[in-house]
Amino acid sequence: MDIRNKDNAVDKLVGLTIDKVFVDSVANTIGTDLSKYKIIEVEQFACNLMHVGRDDTMPIAMYAEGEKAILSPAYSMFEVIDKSELLPSYLMMWFRRSEFDREATFYAVRGVRGSLLWEDFLDFRLPIPDIEEQREIVAQYEAITRRIALNERICANLEETAQALYNKIFVQDIDPDNLPDGWRMDTLDEIAEIVMGQSPDGSTYNELGEGVIFFQGRTDFGFRFPSIRMYTTQPTRMASENDILISVRAPVGDLNISLYKCCIGRGLASIRSKESNTSFLLYTLKYYEGYFGSLNDDGTIFGSINKETLSGMPIVIPTEGLVKEFETTAKAIDSKIKNALLTNRVLENVRRLLLSNL
Repeated sequence: MDIRNKDNAVDKLVGLTIDKVFVDSVANTIGTDLSKYKIIEVEQFACNLMHVGRDDTMPIAMYAEGEKAILSPAYSMFEVIDKSELLPSYLMMWFRRSEFDREATFYAVRGVRGSLLWEDFLDFRLPIPDIEEQREIVAQYEAITRRIALNERICANLEETAQALYNKIFVQDIDPDNLPDGWRMDTLDEIAEIVMGQSPDGSTYNELGEGVIFFQGRTDFGFRFPSIRMYTTQPTRMASENDILISVRAPVGDLNISLYKCCIGRGLASIRSKESNTSFLLYTLKYYEGYFGSLNDDGTIFGSINKETLSGMPIVIPTEGLVKEFETTAKAIDSKIKNALLTNRVLENVRRLLLSNL
């Protein structure tokens, strides 16, 4: 299908990511003839056949928004012919399967520059169960997806609440040049132990679970905790459970918390509270995002931070009593965030199993 925006009636521009979702495009379209762009409507599909071999995944998604949108003419588009035989949402579940991406990658190696040929894509086969069974499967998948999204919103709100509490107690109406009694200016190494990462030999990396968990950099960072993907049989620098992991290479300052004892590579450092005030330390680091942002914008090609600069980061240190009071409240909030995110990991595994069983 190929319906163009001939009269420029549609101005909502979207793009397609390798995560198989549509996003509002931020591309500069000044001087671009948008009348040549393709129009996409609800329950229609778009895919990018050119990047399959390069990314080992096929960017493909079903458009689910209410209003029409336009997208690059480079995308191939199609729709289900008979929705009484095949639900578009069921078909999209099939496209989300890792097995589908592997098949697409296998065929893409024959294409020019790793692209998947349209003819090969059309030859892909899939089992199509009864329409009622499709509806049941889709309903299960969407229920899990909604629960995951709900937990993510809850976690975001909880974190925002904790950060607002931190700001109220330690930031608002506080003059760094005229601190309250018992407060002082000092450096990060006064309240935290810092370990800079060191990468093991690349030949020791594996994804088979052999050795110890290994995080090279921020690649596997999530909302609060990193996802486990890589292991090493010759660990070098180690981080402990509940250590704060910080990216020390561009972008500097991204934060996660380690769920397990792990090896950290040169792209990370671990920061551990000397007084077990992990939540206070976490929200302190989040508050100083501007400090880390300045390191990303210091004019160098690749922003980075070394141990001396990280250790010497100036911070306000309140009284021990206030810190403990905040820690008690924030720790309870962080415990709820942890439980919700761990629940999501279980739900994501169930969702993957549901896709695999198609």
